[in-house]
Amino acid sequence: MTDTPAPAPVEIRVPADDLRAFAAALLEQGGLGPAHARTTADVFVWAALRGVDSHGIARVPAYLDLLAKGIANPAPGLRVESATPATAVIDADRAPGPVALSAAADEAVERARAFGVASVGVRRTVHTGAIGYYVSRIAERGLVGLGFVAGMPNMGYTGVKGAAVATSPLAVAVPAADRAPLLLDMATATIALGRIRQAKANGTPLPENAAATADGTPTTDPGKAVMPLPLGGAKGSGMSLAFELLTSVLVGAPILSSFHSGDPAGREHRQNALLVAVDPAAFGGSAAGFAEAVDDTLGTLKGLPVADGADGVYYPGERSAALAAERGARGVPVAPKVWGELTRRAAGLGVTPPDAVPSPG
Repeated sequence: MTDTPAPAPVEIRVPADDLRAFAAALLEQGGLGPAHARTTADVFVWAALRGVDSHGIARVPAYLDLLAKGIANPAPGLRVESATPATAVIDADRAPGPVALSAAADEAVERARAFGVASVGVRRTVHTGAIGYYVSRIAERGLVGLGFVAGMPNMGYTGVKGAAVATSPLAVAVPAADRAPLLLDMATATIALGRIRQAKANGTPLPENAAATADGTPTTDPGKAVMPLPLGGAKGSGMSLAFELLTSVLVGAPILSSFHSGDPAGREHRQNALLVAVDPAAFGGSAAGFAEAVDDTLGTLKGLPVADGADGVYYPGERSAALAAERGARGVPVAPKVWGELTRRAAGLGVTPPDAVPSPG
């Protein structure tokens, strides 16, 4: 007699509002205040709706650990420092990234409304989450948003042996009139660390020149890979270094030099950021006219001949916006392993999970 094989795990779907409330409840029980818990949960669900699962609801357990270990401050005293009307620095006091960067985005919008353009730096935050959320928050108010982040060195640099710089991302959001905003959100690495871990779990080889061993030797073996390589080699290397200068060094909180100094304090987890808001009306036209011209430009692009083998012409953010609409209507899919971890944490924290239904695929 043979044992009956266990049924395969079934992916489930959860309504976005329920998932947001569930994540907020977990984070609140983990130590965050109600407002900060809701803000952080909103960033996670925003990413999950758009298919950015690496920064979606799966991040909740990691943030609970950051709070439990004291790496993230559950009750930060955010402080706004400003030397000019159009610039500011927010000292985050180790606040979770969604808390600090949401505040920075709102600060940038308010100052850009008054002065045409504004830059707000963020010092001493903890894991920023999906940076596309913050520039989108700016674009929702009719302004152009730009964002840069610098973090702990975990990526190779052309010519350096071992990890040297961070997989620092950049994001740009441009509002449109009747189309989804353009949203470019990208890291300076060829692949994400999460993809290396996923390949290792699945036993699948990595792309050529995408990852490296600890000493910087490129490898396609996910069992040997420990870090991603920069996108475009020297181009990705240079971008990451530039973002370190534009964020960390600019706000007086260098990460790279501290990390490589040998001082143990330099290895403590932290991130810095810079958000820029630009009011299109400050350039002589109107915000509405600019948005209509963006629509025209995007429409022109989409009207160009489609290349052989392509299923269409898309601009950055178009497909993720469509996916967000679909998941908003049908529920957000959650992988079995992630749901199992969330419900396990919920049991330990006394939080009741929302109802979930098997995903039809």
